[in-house]
Amino acid sequence: MLVSSLKKIWNRHRGLVIVLGLLVVSGVTFGAVRFSRAVPAIPTAVVQRGEFIETVQFRGHVIAEKSVLLNAPSVAGDIQIIKLARTGTVVKKGDVVVQFDTSKLVDTLNTRRSDMKQAEAEIEQERAKARLLDEQDRTDLLKARYDVERAKLDVSQQEILSQIDGAEKKLALADAEQNLRQVETRQKSDQASSQATINGKVQARAKAQADVRRAEADIASMTLRAPEDGAVTLFPNRLASGWFTDNPPEFRPGDRAWHGATIAELPDFSTLQVSTRIDEVDRGRIQLAQKATIRVDAVPDREFQAHIAQISALAKTDFSTWPPPRNFNVTLELDTKDPRLRPGMSGSGRIAVNRIPGSILIPPAALFFQAGTSVVYILSGSKFVQRPVVVGPRNEEQLAITSGLTAGEKVALKDPTLVAEKR
Repeated sequence: MLVSSLKKIWNRHRGLVIVLGLLVVSGVTFGAVRFSRAVPAIPTAVVQRGEFIETVQFRGHVIAEKSVLLNAPSVAGDIQIIKLARTGTVVKKGDVVVQFDTSKLVDTLNTRRSDMKQAEAEIEQERAKARLLDEQDRTDLLKARYDVERAKLDVSQQEILSQIDGAEKKLALADAEQNLRQVETRQKSDQASSQATINGKVQARAKAQADVRRAEADIASMTLRAPEDGAVTLFPNRLASGWFTDNPPEFRPGDRAWHGATIAELPDFSTLQVSTRIDEVDRGRIQLAQKATIRVDAVPDREFQAHIAQISALAKTDFSTWPPPRNFNVTLELDTKDPRLRPGMSGSGRIAVNRIPGSILIPPAALFFQAGTSVVYILSGSKFVQRPVVVGPRNEEQLAITSGLTAGEKVALKDPTLVAEKR
């Protein structure tokens, strides 16, 4: 009974069952063929035709063409920073940017003021002595003059005196006149001596006053104030880590500075530039006004356009590496500005030294080397085919291919043979 029912169903739907079976078999066969011809999972890039820009790469830092430098004072003794504004701090004219320790200078100032007061006291003392001595000399001079006048009076009476008494009166007059001359001479000598002593004390006071003014000026110089409005940029302290260190730390409170050391600057942000060094092998490839593109590490979301504004005439030896290379200082003028830029920021860039229109371009990752030959792997159908190429100029982002490729082809970005070996 069941068998006859199945036969009736088969006879009635035999065509439909056969069609469904054929569809299932076809799908399985198509999937197998498609799977066998699937493209390997290797990233690719399309060969482009466009303008190739040959560049010179560089690293540099932002500088300000115009800025106000704040230098450590040239004073005797140790110079230690006790207060310091941070980089980026906005200050007004007259605000304190750097404060050095003045404790020793204050002690020196107190000593100098004490010396000045002592000199003033000694001047008054010598003047008092001079007045007393002058009074004594005046008294002696009056007495000597009186004695002379009295002796003259006695001599005028010699007509009524004996010859001996008259001779004695003349001798007394001569003695009185001699004494008067001595008193006058002593008075002049005492006046000159007193005045010389007072002058010496006055000079000592003048020296003490000059020492006080110098000490006050030294104390004032230990406070560096902003001469104008701006933002503070601290300089590196090369004493903290050595003169030949690539990235020395900035000055900090507690650091010791040397005389004349540049501690900070107030840059004019409208005059920001980029300073770099170009190796002597690339010097002949660059020239004034060439365009450049710069990326500043601290401002990663923006690319800055610039042009070469200055190239040093002579090469300089760079002792930051060994063996020291010789290179040229290059200054680039920024065509675009950004308020986030600050002097001292580092960045990298490239200078466009040559342009080749209509070039065949591929990424550097698409070039491989086999047996000393430059090759690429072209996607042909479902597999990659090796093809030798001739490479022209290159930069960090692109390679110019002079022969072996045409625009529109796809090239592998990984070596297919290595990928196959791993699989």
